[in-house]
Amino acid sequence: MTTHVISLVSGFGWHVEDLARAAGQLGITFLPVEFSQLVATVAPSGIFANDTNLLEVDGVLARMMPPGSLEQVVFRMDVLARVEAAGVPVLNPPKAIEAAVDKYLTLAKLAASGLPVPPTWVGESAEQALLAFDDLGGDVVVKPLFGSEGRGLLRISERELARRAFTTLERLGAVLYLQAMIPHPGHDLRVFVLGEQVLGAMRRYAPAEDWRTNVAIGGRAEAATIDDATSQLARDSARAVGAIMAGVDLIEDPQQGTVVLEVNAVPGWKALASVTGVDFASAILVHLREARR
Repeated sequence: MTTHVISLVSGFGWHVEDLARAAGQLGITFLPVEFSQLVATVAPSGIFANDTNLLEVDGVLARMMPPGSLEQVVFRMDVLARVEAAGVPVLNPPKAIEAAVDKYLTLAKLAASGLPVPPTWVGESAEQALLAFDDLGGDVVVKPLFGSEGRGLLRISERELARRAFTTLERLGAVLYLQAMIPHPGHDLRVFVLGEQVLGAMRRYAPAEDWRTNVAIGGRAEAATIDDATSQLARDSARAVGAIMAGVDLIEDPQQGTVVLEVNAVPGWKALASVTGVDFASAILVHLREARR
């Protein structure tokens, strides 16, 4: 019996091509659909991508959650929730995507589960943020609440620059997310979790004269072998936000040991696949196929 998988995407780049390649090898019918093309009906109930009803397929993969208005994002999450409620496996469950897309909520869930995270302050007031800057040691990373791949990150270690940056962000209506800068050795870890397995891990090295390690902005990656404790930390982190599939970012703090920076519930695997040789696309599709049985 043929397995039918829908992937909800934002554009048709490398990851969609890799999934299509894996689906062809596995004999899985694979259809990528942009979120903007979804149509929902009520009485009778249905969620359609062209002529395909997502409530009747074998699995749905949320490959990306594209930017949009509040109404658009809420509708997309509603669609994923309805598909999940119909008994169709969804990677990731909508509650996991909702938690992981929000850096504050992710970190709060990690901390509530007893997992190690960096000291962090979140608020809307520039004046209060400046006091937090001092409390965090006068060296912080300012992050957008929503965002990935290292974009929009700013390291600030001067008080006057902090005051100007915080004032500007307050005027823009942004949420101020400040994290104590961890003096890491120029690299961090990305661990890919699927179910109860760690499929692969890589160590990411910051490019010259930069502290950010993200491969998307020039970081160098190499395959990493991690110990049982680190593997367990990654699995526990995914579980804390309800993610079945996750890219977990870890960093080695000289004082705290390994701490969790972020959990990505729509993780990419291009760099990981290139350095580890693992076929992540096939593993993901097989997981969806087995989950439906």
